[in-house]
Amino acid sequence: MELTSAPLHKGQVPWRGLLLAALLLAYWNSPVSAQVTVEAVPTHVAEGANVLLQVHNLPTTLQVFYWYKGDTLADSNEIARFIISSSTNSTGPAHTGRETIYQNGSLLFQNVMQNDTGTYTFHMLTANFDNPTKSLQFYVHAPLPKPNITSNNSNPMEGEDSVALMCEPETQNTVYLWRINGQSLSEGDRLKLSIDNRTLTLLTVVRTDTGPYECETRNLVSTSRSDPLTLNITYGPDVPIISPSDTHFQSRTNLSLSCHAASNPPAQYSWSVNGELQASSQELFIPNITTNNSGSYTCLVHNSVTDLNRTTVKNITVLEPVTPPSIQVANTTFKELESVSLTCDSQDIGISIRWLFNGQSLGLTDRMKLSENNSTLSIDPVRREDSGKYECEVSNPVSSERSNPIQLNIIPDPTQGSSGLSAGAIAGIVVGCVAGVALIAALAYFLYFRKTGRGTDQRELTEHKPSASNHNLGPSDSSPNKVNEVTYSVLDFSAQRPRPPDSASPSPRAIEAVYSEVKKK
Repeated sequence: MELTSAPLHKGQVPWRGLLLAALLLAYWNSPVSAQVTVEAVPTHVAEGANVLLQVHNLPTTLQVFYWYKGDTLADSNEIARFIISSSTNSTGPAHTGRETIYQNGSLLFQNVMQNDTGTYTFHMLTANFDNPTKSLQFYVHAPLPKPNITSNNSNPMEGEDSVALMCEPETQNTVYLWRINGQSLSEGDRLKLSIDNRTLTLLTVVRTDTGPYECETRNLVSTSRSDPLTLNITYGPDVPIISPSDTHFQSRTNLSLSCHAASNPPAQYSWSVNGELQASSQELFIPNITTNNSGSYTCLVHNSVTDLNRTTVKNITVLEPVTPPSIQVANTTFKELESVSLTCDSQDIGISIRWLFNGQSLGLTDRMKLSENNSTLSIDPVRREDSGKYECEVSNPVSSERSNPIQLNIIPDPTQGSSGLSAGAIAGIVVGCVAGVALIAALAYFLYFRKTGRGTDQRELTEHKPSASNHNLGPSDSSPNKVNEVTYSVLDFSAQRPRPPDSASPSPRAIEAVYSEVKKK
């Protein structure tokens, strides 16, 4: 059937346009082949290590590929080639025997050296005559040598010198780090670092700056650390200290003194007593000392490097041990409210005196006074609670002794109250309690008697009333105006308080009870 040439109606599309559009769409939607890339793994490598030159996205039309040293394709720079069709490879003039080429395009370098650093080029031949070329670089670094620290002053003096520490050797592309006592070190008030951190300066060293110090070097492929360095800082001597700290010693004992001062190098020691040289040593020993050994003891220390001297003086007193004291008292028995004076008698001088009561340190009351040196104890007035054992103790810085105890007896005054209950007071309380019980019993009996025995009592009183011959004060029984007799019985209790006991009356009087009967007509 023939194609018509008649014009198309409005809105129709010619078939040739549709075909062209389909071809264009197919072209635009066709996948684009990935680009070939190359890389060195790793880019920075330590000398003696291996590096791999990798190729990515090899084309399927690849027939042969080459590796060259440098950025040109000169025959003299060829390292190796690989032919895809026969899976064979061959080496070029630049091959060193340490390179291996693989079918996937990679080239392995083994045991690289610093002169291997540089540019390498990958070249391909394809069936469609598309021959791309790619280049890369890698860098070979020498391994860092072990560093060491040098110092410009081997024996710096505390407070006088500065010290510069240098990390050796100097290498390119290297980072320097410092450590002290294993901790990272940075600049401070007395620490300064050079621009490249290779030099550490200690300004005005002190004894705590001894270290140890370490320096560490780093580059892209390795790390190395030095051996520790300790500074020998000279200092001192400090003011010496004499041991023991005691200043009083007992006679007939051994005196042993020791002197110590912080110093580097160690100080030299010497002793003098009362200005006279005694020994050139750190220790001073004097056996069996007496009071004649009292005096001024001086320790002298000297540092031969700093040329400094320091001294300490200790005043020592040698004392005899105290002897036991005794208590002097006019009597050991006193009446209450009297005055008592106890005197601690001692032949020693320079002593302290302490009083004890019943084995415990005496607590003074407002009735007690001590003399200026505590040798006399006065009690005014004395009371019964002051009875007991009294002792005095004398002491000096090296010894102490107690007297034999004195038993002080205080006779109570019966007219004085007491904080406690005397025997008379207790007896009074007992008698009072008994009287109280008797009184309650009598009252109870009386109430009961009135309630139950009133009729009986009236009859008995009527039967036994007195005769007219004996009682003529009232009318006769036959009187017409006779009035019945009423009997009232009255119980009267009259008690007296017990008086305080005395020599004539050792106990309170008993309670008296008086009974009476009253008769009313």
